Amino acid sequence: MLNKRLAVALTLSGILVGASACGAPTQSASTASTASTAEPTAAASASGASWDINPAGADQRIKAAGLQILTAEGTAEHYHAHLDVLVNGKPVSVPGGIGFTFGTDGQPNGISALHTHDTSGVIHIEAPTAGLKYTVGQVLKEWGVLDGNDSTGAPHGGTGGWTAYVNGAKQDGAVGDIVLKAHDEVVLSFGTAPSTIPSSYAFPAGL
Repeated sequence: MLNKRLAVALTLSGILVGASACGAPTQSASTASTASTAEPTAAASASGASWDINPAGADQRIKAAGLQILTAEGTAEHYHAHLDVLVNGKPVSVPGGIGFTFGTDGQPNGISALHTHDTSGVIHIEAPTAGLKYTVGQVLKEWGVLDGNDSTGAPHGGTGGWTAYVNGAKQDGAVGDIVLKAHDEVVLSFGTAPSTIPSSYAFPAGL
């Protein structure tokens, strides 16, 4: 199992998608291939549902998000946003592996233009076509949470009751319609909000 996790981490860090070009850490990238056996986070336990990503069906989720499955990261558009997810003020980990597909051997074999490499919450937009818009709803669809397809109910099953903030400003529209822009700090909050809503994120050098 350790060797398998190491192999997946190495693949995600550069062999398949050139993650090293982004300068993002990849220590948690293997989460996606081991989600079925991973321990749930405290927030996941509290809500009665798992926030881990399930590698099974990743290709269908990517397509449902209106995205293509690519063989490498696109180079026509390249920027990053950051996502924080809070339940009663406590963080829910955004998993690495969102936007990846995996083969029967557990190895990644495809990637979308909208994806995560680790649990930092950094959303990578690396697209083969310039000028397209990417939304929070597409991230959630790829992740498989808050997309209305889960019967576990609030807060996990849909965006009802959630409040969104972009760069500290509360958003009045639908959560899923928020367009991701370069270096945006997006916060999704359910229940009791923290005393302070993050208004920015310190992106690593190169992002």
